[in-house]
Parts: sequence; C-alpha cells; structure tokens
Amino acid sequence: MKAKNIALLAGGYSGEYEVSINSAKNIAANLDAEKYKVYTILIGRDRWLYESAKGAVDIDKNDFSIIVEGTKITFDFAFITVHGTPGEDGKLQGYFDMLGIPYNTCDATTSAITMNKAYTKAIVEGIHGLHTARSLRLLEQDMHDVAIIAASLKFPLFIKPNNGGSSVGMSKVYNAAGLPDALKRAFHEDNQILVEEFIKGREFSIGLARLHGKIVVLPATEILSSKDFFDYEAKYTPGISEEITPADLPPTKNEEIARIVTEVYLRLNCKGMVRVDFILLDETNDFYFIEINTTPGQSAASLIPQQVRAAGMSVPEFYGNLIES
Repeated sequence: MKAKNIALLAGGYSGEYEVSINSAKNIAANLDAEKYKVYTILIGRDRWLYESAKGAVDIDKNDFSIIVEGTKITFDFAFITVHGTPGEDGKLQGYFDMLGIPYNTCDATTSAITMNKAYTKAIVEGIHGLHTARSLRLLEQDMHDVAIIAASLKFPLFIKPNNGGSSVGMSKVYNAAGLPDALKRAFHEDNQILVEEFIKGREFSIGLARLHGKIVVLPATEILSSKDFFDYEAKYTPGISEEITPADLPPTKNEEIARIVTEVYLRLNCKGMVRVDFILLDETNDFYFIEINTTPGQSAASLIPQQVRAAGMSVPEFYGNLIES
C-alpha cells in the first residue's frame, strides 16, 4: 500500500510557536513511517515552507503543494498542530475546506467559536451538571472602569485574553489595585479579554476524540501546581506542576465527567481531538467548565499523549486513527 503524504503544520503567529514546534516533533516521531510520509510545514506570517535536505521550499498556496527535487508533492491529509492563530481559530481549516484537503481538527466554524472563551461558555451553558464562573467580557476600545469591575465580580479574579491558549497573558488578582496591570497584560495578547471569578477546587483536563465514528473519552488528568495557578510557566517548566494521569476519581464521578464533556463535544459540533479543562469545586465537587482546546499540545509530555497511554492505547495508533477517521 502506498504511503499517504501527510502535511504536518506547525508554527503559527502566536506566542505558542515553540509549543507548536515541539508538538510537531512528537507527532512526526509517532506516525507509522510505512503508512505515512510526513512533511513538516512551518507556518509563518511571511512564508509557509518545508525544510528539505537541500534547503527551504516554499508552499504553493494555490493548491498547497511543494516541489521537492523536481517532483511536485500534493497532500492526502493535513495534520494541524498550530496552536493559536491561524491553526486553532478556523483560518487554516477554511483554507483546507476550499481545497478539499481533509484535516484532523474541528471545522472552521467550531474552531472560530471555541477560540472565543466567552462565546464557548454561552453555548455550553445549560448542559446538565455543567457550571461556569461569573465573568465579564471587555473590549479594548471600551472604557474600563476598575470600580465597576470590582463591584460586579467577587475577588479573586482571573484576567485572560478571550482568544488564546497556554495561559499566555493571564493573571490572577486579589483586589482592585491589581486590575490595571492585569488588564494591560491581557490586552497585549488580544483586543478582547475575559474577567472571571476564581473557582476554588481541583483542576483537571480531559481529552476526547471521535475515532471511526465513536466518541472516545480519555482518562482525566489532575493538575497540581506549586504556583498560584496553572500559568504558562507552570505548564512548560519541568518540576513546577505535577500531572496525575489517570486522576484519582471515583468511577461514578468519571462517568459523570465523561457524560458532560461528551455533551460539550456534541453541542459545539467538534471533530477530531479536543481537550476540556475543568475544575471540581471544593466541598460540592460540582463541574465548572474552564475552556475547550481544539488543537491541544502534543509534545511527548503533553496531557493528551499521557491520557492515550493511560487508556491502554499507543500514541502512534491514536494518531493513525485520527487520520483514518
């Protein structure tokens, strides 16, 4: 059987560029070389290119092809692992839809909606057993009265870009004095931000994917951070956080979580692989939705590969199933 040509897209325009590069390296290492011929495509603002043995080759964006040693290469499948724009917000998905090239993520509409934390929360609101923190969405061009924010929500507060991932630009503040700097930091990453009440509880992340028509929910991971919250440093600096996979939860709670996240997946019309972050509230164990990530990190130590292994699957088998599905 002839190996399929896989375009593995990495890089992007956001602060998560290096995270994406690490994800691509791990995916490339875990795709069956007999079934898939992988070409890592670096996505930048100025160039989309493939690093061949003889140097960089630019992508022909008219049909998403490359010329390697005089031979034109077209692709059977695009494996998008660009975190942030343009790989997580629907832009690349729309491009591949127009070209008729299948890909591994949610479609353009779902990707665009889920990139917006406020819109996502509005859509999943009402799912039985799912709660969300009280919040305000602020636009950069509006006036931001610290006193109104302080009067509307209960401290501590999380301030984060409304569109973004990996906790870049995120702050936790305990009083009104901390708001101006936190707002500035978040607006540096996005022109709209979310101010959200802090939910005190255990923090978890859980992956799920539609494989051969069936939604598979992976074992949850509990995140124990030595920092005040799970920010960019805590995610990507070894030793700062402990990740327990599978999480220590009773079977009945695992069943409830699986039901809730499956409903989230269906309501948002997700495809491929996603990861849902949530908190179980102290004392009540109520499920509080944080966000959904439609292009989750795939480095060797990332949460999805951990959960795949905990589920008894091999990572190469999982990635292969994503492509074949």
